[in-house]
Amino acid sequence: MNGGRKPSPRSANGAERGGAPRGGGALAAAARAVRARAWAPYSRFRVGAAVLAGGRIHRGCNVENASYGLTVCAERNAVAAAVAAGARRVDAVAVASGTAPPTPPCGACLQVLAELGRPETVVLLVGARGARVETTLGALLPRAFGKKYLVEPAE
Repeated sequence: MNGGRKPSPRSANGAERGGAPRGGGALAAAARAVRARAWAPYSRFRVGAAVLAGGRIHRGCNVENASYGLTVCAERNAVAAAVAAGARRVDAVAVASGTAPPTPPCGACLQVLAELGRPETVVLLVGARGARVETTLGALLPRAFGKKYLVEPAE
């Protein structure tokens, strides 16, 4: 059973309320659970991700395509789910893989996370055999491209 705890309320899109980044238990569990739903018939490399945004957990898994370049990573799908639910800021991220050490987000995913996160955003990587790494977005992508680089210099 659940030890007398109330189940977490869910919104229509499957987002879960709560799940503070401290310890990352709920976030890591969400990433692990959604990893099982990944569509990875070509690589068999299943990844799940969960982002905490606005007090809710949003999930995503990788979705491969026979045209490999069209594959979408779990992290980007989780961010898309958060944005679709109205989020405009990512507060924490968990990524679940089947590797030890755990696999970090790819460069494209880090860039998408940087769009809505901050350098101090916690990134929790969980993998096989209890492997776990806690880091930050800034440590993984120290010089992220952002809107500050889009400003035209004055002439």
